[in-house]
Order: sequence, then C-alpha cells, then structure tokens
Amino acid sequence: MHDGTPSSQAPAADVTERLGYRLKRTAATLRSALDRALREYGLTVPQYACLELLDQRPGLSNAELARGTFVTRQSMNVVLRGLQEAGLITRPATTDRGRALPAHLTEEGHRRLAEARSAVYAIDQRMTGAVPERRLAELLADLDRMAAALDGWNGPGENGRA
Repeated sequence: MHDGTPSSQAPAADVTERLGYRLKRTAATLRSALDRALREYGLTVPQYACLELLDQRPGLSNAELARGTFVTRQSMNVVLRGLQEAGLITRPATTDRGRALPAHLTEEGHRRLAEARSAVYAIDQRMTGAVPERRLAELLADLDRMAAALDGWNGPGENGRA
C-alpha cells in the first residue's frame, strides 16, 4: 500500500508505462473526441466549457471562467469575444464595480449548449463505461488525490526531497 510519501522510482524502461504518460494520452484522446464532436455545433472545447460554467453560475468574470476552463485570462478574452460575436453570451461594456465584466448566456447560448451537451455527455459516458462500475468511484477519488498532490507543488527538491 502506498502511504503518500515519495518513492525513489527508477526511470521506466518504457515511458508509455508511466502514469503521467497514460493520463496525458487519455486527456489528448478525450480532447480530440470533444474537438470533433463540438465542431458540428460551431464550438471549441474552451467555448463549450465556458457555456457550461455560465449555465451553472451566470455572471462569472473572465478570471473565474479562465480558472474553471483551465485556460489563461488572455485566452479566455479570445473565447469570450468569440462567444459574444456568435451571439451566445452577453457582457456589459462597463461595470459599476471593479473591472470584471460578468458574462451571461443568451437564449441562443442556452440552445447551442443544450444541443452540444448531448454529444459531450455521450463521449463522457463512453469513456466512463470503459471502467467497471464497481471501480469508478475509487478511480475518481484517486484522480482527485493526484491533482491535490500536485496542486501548488513546485517540483523536485521542494521540502528537501528529490
């Protein structure tokens, strides 16, 4: 059983056997499937993720949306501009408080999200269906623990460890 302390693992003879490689391959395959599916709806993955977040929490700012969609604030500016030009979101030209411009879905934004959501959920279900149901909750918890273990970590040598 692993107790959470770092181990001194030797380099893998085959990098494709490493956990990080497998996670990256899975993420890349997921992204490719999402890109193909969302193209039919005229959306990119970050645009879709932005619409989902705004559906759940209307009025989020650029910075909040960037954090929630794993893109930079600069990239989120481009995403929001594209969504606004497509008539899928609205943002005020100015705001009374601070610099944040809260975004909201338009009626067309809600419609496009609903259409695209079924394709995205089908991809998620296909991926989830590849994991035996009895192991899914444990896998999700493991993924959360892995993300938490790396969150804020500055790399090898931190805290005197290699």
